[in-house]
Amino acid sequence: MLISTKGRYSLRVMVDLAEHQSDGYIPLKTIAERQEISEKYLESIAKLLVKAGMLSGIRGKGGGYKLTKPPECYTAGSILRLTEDSIAPVSCLEPHAPVCPRMADCRTLPLWKGLDQIINEYLDSVTIADLMRRDAEGNDYII
Repeated sequence: MLISTKGRYSLRVMVDLAEHQSDGYIPLKTIAERQEISEKYLESIAKLLVKAGMLSGIRGKGGGYKLTKPPECYTAGSILRLTEDSIAPVSCLEPHAPVCPRMADCRTLPLWKGLDQIINEYLDSVTIADLMRRDAEGNDYII
């Protein structure tokens, strides 16, 4: 599994919008500048997120994008499954994958299924609200 720039940027856009939700609708140009991402590339990401109902957008003066729900309602998993073709660790576990003829005898399949489950559970446990927090895990060591 390798997360593409589309997936990584989608998460950054959602966090950016969550951090600035009190500003109302945020123009893509503003997000692009803050995140140092091409505005053109963000257009395709925003369109995908709007189509999925994660963002709402309005055109014209005062237009832009905003979250449709609170940051706690979005998980990293839901966003990555939307933007990535697959987050499965191996091709036989991808959605709509053809049935592998070796599946019944595959000694490694349980390993891949377990990893897939751990990946999905972890990504579904992390929300946009969690990503907004600056107190990142691992920075809490006290002497």
